Amino acid sequence: MKGNISKQSVDSLSPGEILFDKRLRGFAARCLASGRISYSLKYTEPTGGRQRWFALGLHGEITAGEARQRAERARGRISAGADPQGEREAALRARGSVCTLNDLLDEHLRLYVHRRGLRSEAEIARCFDKYVRPALGMMPIAELRRGHIVTLLDTVATENGPVMADRVLAHLRKALNWHATRDENFTVPLVRGMSQPRVRQRARDRILTDPELRALWRATDGATGGTFGVVVRLLMLTAQRREEVAGMCWAEVNGTVWTIPGARAKNGRPNAVPLSAAAHALLRSVPNLGKFVFGRDGDAPYSGFSKSKAALDRCMATALRRFSPAADWQSWTIHDLRRTARSLMARAGVASDVAERVLNHAIPGVRGVYDRHDYIEEKRQALDVLAALIERIINPETNVVELSTRRT
Repeated sequence: MKGNISKQSVDSLSPGEILFDKRLRGFAARCLASGRISYSLKYTEPTGGRQRWFALGLHGEITAGEARQRAERARGRISAGADPQGEREAALRARGSVCTLNDLLDEHLRLYVHRRGLRSEAEIARCFDKYVRPALGMMPIAELRRGHIVTLLDTVATENGPVMADRVLAHLRKALNWHATRDENFTVPLVRGMSQPRVRQRARDRILTDPELRALWRATDGATGGTFGVVVRLLMLTAQRREEVAGMCWAEVNGTVWTIPGARAKNGRPNAVPLSAAAHALLRSVPNLGKFVFGRDGDAPYSGFSKSKAALDRCMATALRRFSPAADWQSWTIHDLRRTARSLMARAGVASDVAERVLNHAIPGVRGVYDRHDYIEEKRQALDVLAALIERIINPETNVVELSTRRT
């Protein structure tokens, strides 16, 4: 939530809540699971483009005004190209000191996850950044208790589901166990049975129907859909993952080819994505404000999917009643768009191997090992066919008229 950070507003925060200041970008007060309140500055790393949190101090030890002054000084240094949190971590490494949970997580990512080249590195870092650091990052590891982690997991399960809570637990458990092998004075505050009770996770099979696609396109019209509408349409037209589109950089686009670097791909392999005319037109409609295509002011990847998706659902439901009055509204996720695009390619006759390469899936067996062709032209044809099919679906009346004209 946003507001003016002051003693009064900070004192009213509950555990797990974060208050971002309206006046100073990135300046935040975070109420930790312990009840302590930490002042921090959220910023984008100047070189790597990663989102970082820079701790400014604890409420009570410094005032809200003093925290604001520290945030302003840090923001000025960041504008000059500095990386305050990176400098702090380097100093800690030089002293061989791991003090807070944030320090522990940084060491785990650097010395274990990155050195081993784990394909899940980006997802692990995202999990820590989104769920663990805001709640417990500033807590000294000597004070970390099981109850703190239980509160964190309960919050994640309530807000993001039990599956995500279990993933957070798995990544955090690995980091804590790894640190215990390096520090004989550290005891892992976890026990068996802390995973969330849930039904067996099943693979989703949801794809959007033709009326739903028409409603989606109506709801993401440029006049009302804004940046989020462009992101959603590009997800459908490219069949790429949510984070890959949200984090798109202008430097990755060369003419009509968008190359997702291996560092941002889930499987660690770069993927060249030819842009259809429709997808390229979408990109041309976006102003170039900085490094990132869709982030606010171009200084960070696009965020805010949950709020924007809820508004999109409301618009879609209204549009769907117009296109298909008898249809019942069914919930869907952003990832369902990728599954829908893959299904539409199959429907349009795209070869399975080509469609899988568009999605950057690994090709199994001997073919995946020995076939080193880049398939760029085949992928271009597949995405052109996908765009054409989507156009026929969202504008059925136009296509009927064109077909009648040709017959005449």
